[in-house]
Amino acid sequence: MQWIGYIGIGILVLLVLLVLVTNIQIVQQSRAYVVERLGAYSATWGVGLHFKIPFFERVVKKVSLKEQVADFDPQPVITKDNVTMQIDTVIYFQITDPKLYTYGVEHPMNAIENLTATTLRNIIGEMELDQSLTSRDVINAKMRSILDEATDPWGIKVNRVELKNILPPREIQNAMEKQMKAERERRESILQAEGQKQSQILVAEGEKQSTILRADAEKQAAILKAEAERQAAILKAEGEAQAILNVQKALADSIKMLNEANPNDQVVKIKALESFEKAADGQATKIIVPSEIQSLAGLAASFKGLLEDEKK
Repeated sequence: MQWIGYIGIGILVLLVLLVLVTNIQIVQQSRAYVVERLGAYSATWGVGLHFKIPFFERVVKKVSLKEQVADFDPQPVITKDNVTMQIDTVIYFQITDPKLYTYGVEHPMNAIENLTATTLRNIIGEMELDQSLTSRDVINAKMRSILDEATDPWGIKVNRVELKNILPPREIQNAMEKQMKAERERRESILQAEGQKQSQILVAEGEKQSTILRADAEKQAAILKAEAERQAAILKAEGEAQAILNVQKALADSIKMLNEANPNDQVVKIKALESFEKAADGQATKIIVPSEIQSLAGLAASFKGLLEDEKK
């Protein structure tokens, strides 16, 4: 019978260990546990290892401290000019006080949704349709301020509110689409006209530059041509001057040689006759013959007559 007692003790020890293990709680990062003792709030456990007193304490809520997102269904709202729209909102919130979140309000998410719908109706009801469609930032800021203040006693902080969709009635949507289409067509026409204007400006600028370049090229060509003609004239003049110098030098040399040879009068007259012959070959219509050459011509005629007499 003794072994039966050992078995009972072993079972009891196992039960105690099982109870102890099941009452050990490990709280993870970004989470918090709200604990009650004998039905009353006892503590809020943060990150780490905790032991719950068996049968006396219990974890009533495990709360996430991360930022959370609540996407609510579209809510019907009426604008100041009596237009009914469907607006759905998205709320980004965070639990800052787990105790208030647990005991502050029953069903916190339902409470936030109803509060969001009421706040949205109040804000949109003070605006006309056009203003509500173009004032999303203003509506978001107002809703965030109102909701954050209202949910503070619940241990909730509203970080951001966004209007996800704004859906006006179908006929208004059609009118808005037509207006947007007309605006797009108007902008397209303006852009096309501006493009054509810029294209014409570019073409005119190109023609202007082409004309300037062509005129500049013609100017440069004329300058080069004039320079070439000037150089040719200079070279021609230099050539003629050089030829004259050569002739003068040859004449001077011949005179020098004659002077050195001490020619008689007959040689001088013959040389003069040769010069007269060359002058006669020119294009002049009148020739002035010096008297010495005339005498020499008479002498040549007499000499020619004597030759003819000898032949006879």
